[in-house]
Amino acid sequence: MGIKGFTRLLLLGSVLTASTAWSAEIHGRSSTQLLWFNNYFNDQRQVELGEYLRLSVTNLDKAGKASLFGYGRMTQDLNNGEGFNSRLYYLYGEYRGLFDKLDIRLGRQFVNLAAGTAIIDGGQVDLNNAGPIGLTVFGGRNVIFSLDEENGHGGDLALGVAAYLNGFKSTDLEVSWFRKWDDWNIARDTLGASFKQYLFNNLRVYGNTRYDVVSETFSEVLGGVKYYPTSNLVLTGEWYQSYPVFDATSIYSVFAVDRYQEAVFRADYTITEQIAVHGGYTRQWFEGGANGNIYQAGLSVRPVEPLQLNFEYDNNQGYNGKTHGFIADAYYDVTKSLQLSGGIAYDTYQRDVLSDDEIARLYWVGGKYRLAKNMSASLRVENNVNAAYDNDVQGRFVFDYDF
Repeated sequence: MGIKGFTRLLLLGSVLTASTAWSAEIHGRSSTQLLWFNNYFNDQRQVELGEYLRLSVTNLDKAGKASLFGYGRMTQDLNNGEGFNSRLYYLYGEYRGLFDKLDIRLGRQFVNLAAGTAIIDGGQVDLNNAGPIGLTVFGGRNVIFSLDEENGHGGDLALGVAAYLNGFKSTDLEVSWFRKWDDWNIARDTLGASFKQYLFNNLRVYGNTRYDVVSETFSEVLGGVKYYPTSNLVLTGEWYQSYPVFDATSIYSVFAVDRYQEAVFRADYTITEQIAVHGGYTRQWFEGGANGNIYQAGLSVRPVEPLQLNFEYDNNQGYNGKTHGFIADAYYDVTKSLQLSGGIAYDTYQRDVLSDDEIARLYWVGGKYRLAKNMSASLRVENNVNAAYDNDVQGRFVFDYDF
């Protein structure tokens, strides 16, 4: 369905754009991209031409309730024998406010619940204007992408149900269930919840969790607090736990895995309109009592109005290795239409205690030019120098057209 579906999307965009008597509103973006890079699978240079198209057609009816949305891409390898490839990410019709209570989507779409996410060929129904509790139900064929094409079986399905608070200004709460089938066999069965609460106009408390019914374990737990003591200072504290869970139909589901936990503390402070700083610390816990520590600090400066300078340093010590390095970049607005940029990333790392330190460097330059209000072109070229490559030059040229 990838190639055929994206072809339909292109034809639909052409027909609707060419129509002069059409009462609908048509918007979107065409992004034409030329990329050159090393293909790490065969260690050969590759040049690739791509076209990304995002399309929205609204006001298909007099009430303005019917719409159509699509997004996909197609690529052509020009020199490395991989040929033509395409991928349709979504293409669905939507009708909002049926009986002033229901929103309906039909087609290929991305669905997202606290319990799980998927791309499906199917439908979704939202009941969101019938009291303090809203409901979401979706189901359809589970779309699986491989590196070059869509993979799957006739029995690859996904189903989800969610209940959420509706109409509460300071509180968000969702409880959901998600199930996935692989060739008619249950691959995932997950319960999830997400929560967000605003307090005292300067405090936000939030959390997310997923419970895997098949393995009877919490696969993910996140809890966090954001505190805004002043308008230019944000303090963040988070705790996160992850226990890897694979599909029940996968051979990896019988492998032993380790639980991972981390606590994050971060501060973002805007000193003036020209200077902003941030810093953070992450404490990591691995199975067997091993620990890790990550330190981060950053600075953004605008010494003169057209120039933006950014610098960030990080230091990682502990069980997961030893690394430290920095990222520095600059952006200069030559005119209102032209921006030039460049940067460097430098990292020193040690894979294990028996190996010597290695160095990885990345240098890049770029620019963006706005040809018109709805057209822009950008270019980025970078060179990676590391243990694997003395030179690894790659780049991307992009022409965007908004309509």
